[in-house]
Amino acid sequence: MKNTDKKKKILFKNTIMLYILTFSSYFFNLVTVPYQTRVLGPEIYGKIGFALAFVSYFKILFDFGFLLSATETVSKNREDKVELGKTIAAVNIIKGFFIFASALLVLILILAVDKFRSDPLLYILFFAYVAIDCFLPDFLYRGLEDMRIITYRSVVIRLLFTVLIFVFLKNPDQYYVVPILNIFGSIVAVVSVYAHVRLKLKIRRRKVNKEFIFKTFKNSGLFFLSRIATTIYGSTNTVALGFVYPTGPNVGLYTAASKVTTTAQSAISPISDSVYPYMIKNKDFRLVKKILMILEPLIIVGCVIVGIFAEPLCSIFFGKDYVGAAPVLRIMLVTIAVTLPNYLLGFPTMAPLGISKYANYSVIIAACWQALSIVFLFITNSFNLYSICVATAITECMVLILRIFFIKRALNKELVVKQ
Repeated sequence: MKNTDKKKKILFKNTIMLYILTFSSYFFNLVTVPYQTRVLGPEIYGKIGFALAFVSYFKILFDFGFLLSATETVSKNREDKVELGKTIAAVNIIKGFFIFASALLVLILILAVDKFRSDPLLYILFFAYVAIDCFLPDFLYRGLEDMRIITYRSVVIRLLFTVLIFVFLKNPDQYYVVPILNIFGSIVAVVSVYAHVRLKLKIRRRKVNKEFIFKTFKNSGLFFLSRIATTIYGSTNTVALGFVYPTGPNVGLYTAASKVTTTAQSAISPISDSVYPYMIKNKDFRLVKKILMILEPLIIVGCVIVGIFAEPLCSIFFGKDYVGAAPVLRIMLVTIAVTLPNYLLGFPTMAPLGISKYANYSVIIAACWQALSIVFLFITNSFNLYSICVATAITECMVLILRIFFIKRALNKELVVKQ
């Protein structure tokens, strides 16, 4: 009993650390972004924003789903330091290959495309930042259920970045300061974290053969496809609306409403992220049920309250011009309502059952469904601000239904085997 209480205490601390990690990013952005926009002006800040959006695709590639696949591997082998050292080495080798290939692509774009050729140093600096930052072994600390080191260092570095931005960024000509400070912070973080891995955790990088590297790559491939699929059906709506409504407020209304849903999902995700490695090790399905029974009713009540007062809330948070976002927000509240069960019944439940691939399949199937829904709406001349939101809500519900189906099937198979 005491051992169970200790494990749950660790889980609680890990959840708190993930919340601190998540919301420290929001807080420091809230402090620095208004300053940057005022100092740099719309044109230069737009360049910074475009560069960040550009390298975000490489960030997804460099992660390659390791935050899920390698976390699972670490959790299963947390007592085997040799296996952990091999996992770190294999992940870093694969990331190094992706960085080399991506660097060649960036070089080609700089030489061939005017947009990139106009300011090559900016894109090179931001690419360097993402390339260095990807070597942070978040998966290791998540799998070990000890996010303190990553969280403390991230908060300190973000605080340092915030202070240095105010010190060094004084006029628009100094905009290179932004990526340079990010690079500096990433170098400090990577060096200090690996020092902790080697000196405190006593985990050393091990030699790995081609078979082990390929196995690590293969295990993460499906997770990567799942993440790409999520990105596709998460961003396609905005792109489609931009083509249908090139002028007018519709895209802005959708973007404002989606900010609410993404913020809510960010607030829920640390619960799933902390439960995931715990579940792989302990298979405590009662805990998942308990979390859902306690938190899901609160989330539904919150959604109902937001739905009732959607107009004044949109007016207060976004401005009077965004009252029209209220009907859109009401539809999108469905996605918030299913977020917690979607997250918890995904990898935290399906990985311990040995069916994590079906968590990926559910997202990929949903992405295909979303794409077909958009095509259908276009063909039938039914595409508008509201129909796309309804389609998205149905897609999110489909993910949940598929995951419940796969879990029930797996549990039924277990019962048959036991009998």
